[in-house]
Amino acid sequence: MNRRDFVLAGLAFPLVTPDYKLQFPRDHGAHPAFRQEWWYVTGWLKTARGEDLGFQITFFRSRLNIENANPSAFTPRQVILAHAALADPRHGRLRHDQRAARTALDLAGSREGATKVWVDDWSLELSEEKYRAGIKARDFSFDLELAPGVSLVLQGDKGFSRKGHKPDEASYYYSRPQLAVSGTANGERVTGTAWLDHEWSSNYMAAGATGWDWCGINLDGGGSLMAFRMRGTDGKTVFAPPGVSFEVLRKWKSPRTGTDYPVSVLVKANEREYLLEPLMDDQEMDVRASTGTIYWEGAVRASQGNRQVGKGYLELTGYWRPMKL
Repeated sequence: MNRRDFVLAGLAFPLVTPDYKLQFPRDHGAHPAFRQEWWYVTGWLKTARGEDLGFQITFFRSRLNIENANPSAFTPRQVILAHAALADPRHGRLRHDQRAARTALDLAGSREGATKVWVDDWSLELSEEKYRAGIKARDFSFDLELAPGVSLVLQGDKGFSRKGHKPDEASYYYSRPQLAVSGTANGERVTGTAWLDHEWSSNYMAAGATGWDWCGINLDGGGSLMAFRMRGTDGKTVFAPPGVSFEVLRKWKSPRTGTDYPVSVLVKANEREYLLEPLMDDQEMDVRASTGTIYWEGAVRASQGNRQVGKGYLELTGYWRPMKL
């Protein structure tokens, strides 16, 4: 152990530090020594009939808080969890599913050095500069190819993204906006635009934070917007990057959990304001069977004045109960 370790239950996890330089393709892959990691894909699809859909595919890798020297293939050291969702206004509410498995016996896993992560028959893989996502959920499916159209974005300070005021409250974080999507959703041909986040950390939650608000928006014309804030129990901002704020304009109350979510917000970033409005209000995800929480993850339109300027996703965590990673 050294001063760069984060210690939990007697086990040391490496901390995120600003002197690390992200390198590719190495950092597209997994970083199993760190406590948690995720590959996060969200986007808008359009059917052949011109109907709008939203989709989310997320894979989480979590290093267990135990040390086990047993070399057996049955011995789990990592857990892979996955969430997938389809937002279809014709259906009226979010359809979603989840998976979770330990990495023993290759039933789930993630590769170092290249993006390849899977749980059962759910997978995300980067090959020849294109991502391939395959999801077979209970009542929907995705078979999508995602091709980068612009350079990746190193968030924060060259990929070092602060999540709190303390030096160890941070993540390594990059995004791939403006991904061109083609493939099928529920067997129907679709095209669209997506956003991919890859983030890893050992101490993600800022002291006093109970959740976060985050958005990733593909702007018309090829630009992108990422903004987030960490919230405390009183709903106020515990930490946000300089110049970033979220103003609640309208809330939606879940008929299932009674949770109020701020589904319409005014985001201020880089001296610009963006109004985010949902594709539909009911985009609540109940994933207690995998990650033990309920949150709102929804497709949104971004506008300035009366003009739509982009589309993306808004994530709202910690409103049902405080988030625990």
